[in-house]
Amino acid sequence: MGDVWTWLLFFFIVIAILIMVIFQLICLSDLEFDYINPYDTASRVNKVVLPEFITQGVLCFLYLITGHWVMSLLCVPYLYYNVKLYMQRRHLVDVTEIFNMLNWEKKQRLFKLGNMVILLLISLFWVIYSALEDHDDF
Repeated sequence: MGDVWTWLLFFFIVIAILIMVIFQLICLSDLEFDYINPYDTASRVNKVVLPEFITQGVLCFLYLITGHWVMSLLCVPYLYYNVKLYMQRRHLVDVTEIFNMLNWEKKQRLFKLGNMVILLLISLFWVIYSALEDHDDF
């Protein structure tokens, strides 16, 4: 039964990261279509960047300590990229450069979204599989 709860925890953490990435994409799309100004976009996106990085790190660490090596390996490129951005001080969106970097910022978040959707589907599979496996034990 514990494995089901573990996979449910992973599933909801992945959903939380997905929500943060989708929020950033929506803010950048709103800027592109001139619904909000660059200052508001930068402040909204920058508010969720560090929580996204921390949540991703926690997810990778949890995969590692629970022995789900393949899932941990799937998280490593995303985590490496986030750490590299943070170390180079390029993790925050600059208000003055946001229009020049808009396509890059959107593309970056789309790749993150793709990675998280893959993790979500795998986590969903394992939630269902472990629930059915626990059901057979009764």
